[in-house]
Amino acid sequence: MDSYDHNSSEKAEAAELQRMIAIEQQKAQFQAQVHNFTDVCWDKCIDSPGSKLDSRTETCLVNCVERFIDTTLTITNRFTQMVQKVAH
Repeated sequence: MDSYDHNSSEKAEAAELQRMIAIEQQKAQFQAQVHNFTDVCWDKCIDSPGSKLDSRTETCLVNCVERFIDTTLTITNRFTQMVQKVAH
C-alpha cells in the first residue's frame, strides 16, 4: 500500500470517527433535553405522585412537553436563520 492509499484510508477513518462522535453528541443533547423537560414538567404538573395519573395531570404533562418542544424548535430555527444570514 502506498502513502496515498494510507493517507486516504486515515482520512476516511477520521471522517467516520467524526460522524460517530456527532451522532453521540446528538444523542446526548436529546437525552439532556428529555431530562430537562421531565424536570420542568414534573415540577409544574405533579402535585403528589400516585399509582395513576389523573386526566388533569396527564393533560398538563402533554401540554407542557408540547410547549417545551415547540419552544425548542422555534429557538433552533431562529438560530439556524441567524447562522444562514451570517454565512451569506
